[in-house]
Amino acid sequence: MVIDFHFHLARRNELYRDIYQFCEKVWEKEGISFLDIINGDIDEYLISQGVDYAVGLAEISPITTGIIDNEEVIEICKKNKKLIPGGNINPYMVRSIKEEAKRLYKMGFRVFKLYPTYQHFYPNESFLYPLYEVAQELGIPVMVHTGSSVFKGARIKYGDPIYLDDVAVDFPELKILLVHGGRGCFYDRAFFLAKLHKNVYLEISGLPPENLLKYFPDLEKIPDKIVFGSDFPSTGQVKKNIEGVKKLPLSTETKRKILGENAKKILKIKGGK
Repeated sequence: MVIDFHFHLARRNELYRDIYQFCEKVWEKEGISFLDIINGDIDEYLISQGVDYAVGLAEISPITTGIIDNEEVIEICKKNKKLIPGGNINPYMVRSIKEEAKRLYKMGFRVFKLYPTYQHFYPNESFLYPLYEVAQELGIPVMVHTGSSVFKGARIKYGDPIYLDDVAVDFPELKILLVHGGRGCFYDRAFFLAKLHKNVYLEISGLPPENLLKYFPDLEKIPDKIVFGSDFPSTGQVKKNIEGVKKLPLSTETKRKILGENAKKILKIKGGK
């Protein structure tokens, strides 16, 4: 089983112009617009890429990238059986983060994602704890953007994985994914936290597969803690990343865990969603 844990669903009018142009430049050599994929049959696309499931992500980041709200994402996911809904809560845009988390769960979301670098907060701030409490109680994994971003308005200081040490300690049953593996500045910290805490995972979206062992030379020491994600559409065709992971000098068992088995356990997938 192959699972893409990081699949963005934003349409053109929901992205700022520079973000859209960045993605379009990536896709120029593919001979297709990523919008054709998002606006079309996503299930069909995922099948063509060798993907069994993908976490389709909402994003409410008006000061950096744009907005695709939870309501739109849940509707897209309802139309595509291979998409698992990933909701976003911008803590500055809701009255009660706890009630919003409960609302998203009732809507059908099975993953929550936080964007500290895009929405400007530290992930261990006390006002986020009600969200973590709800997620832990419901068994919902929480993805947290860590590391760098090239997009205007992003602030890297909020992407330091060290702040998630508090969260991992205070919520020991909450599954936490360090999105982008601490990209750029914090590879060592992200890897150490995934190795240290039983509930912390290293999610490798947005990282060139051929560089993974450069960033994480001891990757095979924690094969149960590495999770594949593509960061579609900013990295082009998903299958290129999958093939890149398959080419790494790792054991077949480790590659199978990275590409899907670890995610399958986190998402509690059995025969289906």
